[in-house]
Amino acid sequence: MDMPIGPVTMLAIYIVCWWVVLFAILPLGMNQADQERPTDGGQWGAPVQPQLKRKFLTTSWVALIVWLVVMALVYIGWMPLPDLTPPGG
Repeated sequence: MDMPIGPVTMLAIYIVCWWVVLFAILPLGMNQADQERPTDGGQWGAPVQPQLKRKFLTTSWVALIVWLVVMALVYIGWMPLPDLTPPGG
């Protein structure tokens, strides 16, 4: 049994998973209670150390796990995708 979708669709699904996971991970570890009110005109909600590199790496491996689950569900047929090929082709 072949995979019912192509590599471009798989990449697109991974990118969507990555962005969804990124927005779930971004607020983790942020604590405004420890912040002091900025005096230099900085934004009050901006974290002192956002740790973006760590969050991007975490997002990448968590998105990979989510993507693998989605691909397994597509492969076994529990999450079928519509056939969008034009008729006669």
